Amino acid sequence: MYSLPNLLTISRIVVIPLIFLSVYTKCMFYNYLAGILFIAASITDYYDGKLARDRGEVSAFGRLLDPIADKLLVATALVVILAKPGMIHEISYIPVFVILCRELLVSGLREFLREVNVGLPVTRLAKWKTGFQMTALSMILFKGWWIWANIGECLLWIAGVLTFVTGYQYFEKSLEYIKNESKAKKAEVTENKTEAPQHKTAKSKKQTSKSKK
Repeated sequence: MYSLPNLLTISRIVVIPLIFLSVYTKCMFYNYLAGILFIAASITDYYDGKLARDRGEVSAFGRLLDPIADKLLVATALVVILAKPGMIHEISYIPVFVILCRELLVSGLREFLREVNVGLPVTRLAKWKTGFQMTALSMILFKGWWIWANIGECLLWIAGVLTFVTGYQYFEKSLEYIKNESKAKKAEVTENKTEAPQHKTAKSKKQTSKSKK
C-alpha cells in the first residue's frame, strides 16, 4: 500500500486542496504556485503507473485510487478556472462542461461494466485527450504570465472535442455490450420455448406407451 507509486498517487490527492485555495486569493505568487502544483501532480499521473509496472508493484489499491485521483485533480482545476473571474472566456465554458459530463459518464459506465466483469480499456485517443487536457489546464492556471492562458484556452477546445469523441466511443462500446446481452437473453428464451413443447411431446409419448401396456 505504501509503495512509491501509491505514494505518488496519494500526493496527487494531497495537493488538490492547495490548488483549490487559489480561488480565494488574489496573490499572483500563490496562483503560479497552484499552476506549478498542478503540473507536478499531472507528471506523477504518468510516473506512478510506469513505476508500478517497472517495479512489479501494481496493486489493487493503486488501481482503485489512480483514476479517482485523476478525476479529482481535473475536476478541481476546472472548478478553479470557472470560479476565478477572467480565467477563461464565457464561450469556453462549453468544453469545460463537456469534460465534466464526460468524466461522470465514463465513471458510471465503468461502474456498470465492472459489475458484469467487462473492462473498458483506455484508448490511444483518450490518452491524447488527457495530454491536451492537462496541458491546457496547466497553461490557463498561469493566467497573466506571457500568452500561456490564451494558448491553453485553444488547447482546452481541442481537449473538449477529443473528450466528446472518446466519451461517445466508450458509450458506444457499452451499448454494444447491452445489445449483445439482450440478443443472448432473447436467444435463450426462444431456445427454452422450443425445448418446452418437445419435452411435453416426449412425456405424452411415454404416457401413451404405458397406457397401451
